Amino acid sequence: MNNQDKSSVLQWLIPTGIMMVVVIAMLLSFSAKSNKEAEASVSKTLISSAEGYGDRFLHELQKVGKVGETAGEILERIGTDDSARMMEVLDITSKCANVDKVLYCTADGQAVDRTGTSLDIGQEPWFEEALVGEFPYVYTEAEKSVIVVKHVGRNAEHGYLMLYYPMERFADMLLQSGYDSTSFLVVVDLEGNILGVSGATSNACVQGENIFSAIEAENKENARTIRNRLSNSSRGSVDIQTGNQRQVLTSVPLGTNRWSLILGVSEAYAERQANYIRKNTRDMVFALALTIAVFFCVVMVINIIGKIRNNNKKKELEDKADTDLLTGLNNKLATERKIKEYMAKNPNKQCMMFMVDVDNFKKINDTMGHAFGDEVLRSLGVQIGAIFRASDIIGRVGGDEFMVFLKDISTDEAILKEAKKMETFFKNFQAGEYVKYKATASIGVAVFPQEGSDFETLYKAADQGVYKAKKRGKNQLAFYKDREPVEQGAAGTTEE
Repeated sequence: MNNQDKSSVLQWLIPTGIMMVVVIAMLLSFSAKSNKEAEASVSKTLISSAEGYGDRFLHELQKVGKVGETAGEILERIGTDDSARMMEVLDITSKCANVDKVLYCTADGQAVDRTGTSLDIGQEPWFEEALVGEFPYVYTEAEKSVIVVKHVGRNAEHGYLMLYYPMERFADMLLQSGYDSTSFLVVVDLEGNILGVSGATSNACVQGENIFSAIEAENKENARTIRNRLSNSSRGSVDIQTGNQRQVLTSVPLGTNRWSLILGVSEAYAERQANYIRKNTRDMVFALALTIAVFFCVVMVINIIGKIRNNNKKKELEDKADTDLLTGLNNKLATERKIKEYMAKNPNKQCMMFMVDVDNFKKINDTMGHAFGDEVLRSLGVQIGAIFRASDIIGRVGGDEFMVFLKDISTDEAILKEAKKMETFFKNFQAGEYVKYKATASIGVAVFPQEGSDFETLYKAADQGVYKAKKRGKNQLAFYKDREPVEQGAAGTTEE
């Protein structure tokens, strides 16, 4: 075989080999993507189903509450001195609300039921919580009921109505659900205490009084995930194992009392649903045919691809030139340019500028190390970028200095609200994956165009606010021109 033939063979062997590698890679990618999409779809379906059950449960409580409101209005009109008529109202309320018990009580805990029996509920552990009214419902472990509390008269001047919704009615929620016999539905509070169960009450997950007691020993990480979701009122699914049984637990917030609802189904059920969703063989054939077609087009479009790559590279370089590599925010030059451009186009729109100077940053570097200092700045960049609008301009303008420019803040109330948001952010800001460090900052605020109609003037005004904050003891926010206080800072007064 001469050199020309060898060259010709290589010209086809190399592309063919590349094509085969690409085809195999696509098949593997296709399989992984199909599995991932199917699992995500099943999780989404389970979340939607759990939210539907949660809506049904809350709807029942709301119906009880509406009956209680009507009864309270009636008692307010007829008065509570006529015992006979009050007993009649309580009896009718119990039947209309379909609850086990309805009590009328005064603020000192003296109550009467629909039979006229007097009760003293003032010493019950839930009574004070019910009167405070922080949440619309309270749960009584002794009677396994959710108590719906309604005022009689404005500000409960005539007392309270307490309607006991029995959680045994919640047990019927999963009847004819289509799930398998091991599935269950459970209402839990923030600590995982079980308030009500529907479905497979023999399931190991709901045998005790707390769901974490049943699952934490074998599923520490996923139990921690569920705890975080309960705490953050977020939703999602995790896989757990109890004994020989593998299950999928899907948690959703109920939107009241910081309660959540957890739907548990067997892993086998979830897998059947995923298999039903997965792509069929025709998708794979289509992907193969498309790959072959693309392969024969590669030679024709190689020049175009080269140009596209060059254009993309140019764009990437432009983006990198505007980006602070540590935080991913705008760098100093880009921040200044974008703010000036906005000011020029919107000279009369009220805006506000925050200058954020991390307190004692040199001490962080000296005591925790420069790598940890970088992590503090990186975390600050990510988290501070998440609390404001995408249209606002946020950048790192110095080693430990950040600038936030909020566009179109039309009212003084909005200015104070945004200042409060920034203060609240630094009350809770922590950095570090393993070692949690609570970093603070001195923050200066200036308002455009009143306190600076151009960038340089506004920057100096905001920087003067930083100086005031540092002079007052750091770890606080200060306006260039003092305004009404927004709220006391994490370590002192923000404004005088």
